[in-house]
Amino acid sequence: MKVSLSLFCFSPVMAAAAIVFATAVHSATIHAASGPEGHASRAGVIPIGRPVKVKVPLGLPPVPIPPENPPTEETIALGQRLYYDLGLSVDGTVSCATCHAPNLGFRDGKALSNGVGGQLGTRRAPTVVNAAYNALQFWDGRSPSLEKQAEGPMTNPVEMGHTLEGVVRHVQSDPTYRKLFAKAWGTEQITIDLVTKSIASFERTVVIGNSPFDRFYYGGDKKALSPSAQRGLKLFLNRKKGNCSVCHVIGKKYALFTDNKFHNIGVGADTRGNLADVGRYTQTKNTLDMGAFKTPTLRNIAETAPYMHDGSQATLKDVVDHYVGGGTSNRYLDKEIHALDFLTFNERADLKAFLESLTGTMPPNVGPPADLPSEKMQTAQRQ
Repeated sequence: MKVSLSLFCFSPVMAAAAIVFATAVHSATIHAASGPEGHASRAGVIPIGRPVKVKVPLGLPPVPIPPENPPTEETIALGQRLYYDLGLSVDGTVSCATCHAPNLGFRDGKALSNGVGGQLGTRRAPTVVNAAYNALQFWDGRSPSLEKQAEGPMTNPVEMGHTLEGVVRHVQSDPTYRKLFAKAWGTEQITIDLVTKSIASFERTVVIGNSPFDRFYYGGDKKALSPSAQRGLKLFLNRKKGNCSVCHVIGKKYALFTDNKFHNIGVGADTRGNLADVGRYTQTKNTLDMGAFKTPTLRNIAETAPYMHDGSQATLKDVVDHYVGGGTSNRYLDKEIHALDFLTFNERADLKAFLESLTGTMPPNVGPPADLPSEKMQTAQRQ
């Protein structure tokens, strides 16, 4: 799913009235769960296949599940096929995986991504990793769910450049898809709602934890972190030192490494403090949100360079140095952002070592489906 105006944002909380929590087990796999074959919902058609519980690895909470879109084996498999299908773009050149490929940490390795016709986006494509925990999607938080988010790139003229009607026509014209939709949803009359629900169900399986940090912090393995990373963790948590956890939250039982908020951290401002992108302000029209962007997860951050909403930081060292310098000053800079130039070079290296310790275990079976024709499939390649 191409991102010219941004994609996912990360959050540990979703509205309690809108979610049902799947059971958490320490394994990044999906197992079948007992339950009825299907039932009616006021929200519309819901899956009729075999329900599953999304099993989560060490360090993560249960995955929030919308009651109108409970995961099943069939919808996850269908969503996986749609995720990798180039036909969802107007010219058959861009799939979700073009910008969010598993071999690149579910990103594309670029500062800004290319959409149909080689067009260049304006914001960095974030990772799909742990997008299941987002309360709001996109860098500016303009979408309330993974289901609604999936529509955005399809119709963005710079990204996939299609229409929702065109996407439905593509899927409806394929006999294989008609069979898969009938098996997953009990109907061959495909709608965009069923397309996006299927994609969202697949994306909710891309949950990654069980990193060296998790094994050390939550698993009690004192040898899981190097001495440098352990020192970096202390700096990360120390309000008088790194103060990183004020936004990238580490909880007592799990860590999503986000506060589900939006902050102006001094990225994208020129030397006079003028902002190239006003971020969250486009949605709220609140001046306090000028230049504010979602707090991204730090999980698997070592695999998802470059960084920041505009891809302006090439390496983790650059990110640490950005905060050491206190960001580029502007009138809307978050009050928690201040120069960390008192950190020694060794302390900065320790922070970087800690960030590198957040690389977790990739869940199985999230790559391209074996039966999807190669001409219909493309994933990102590191540049």
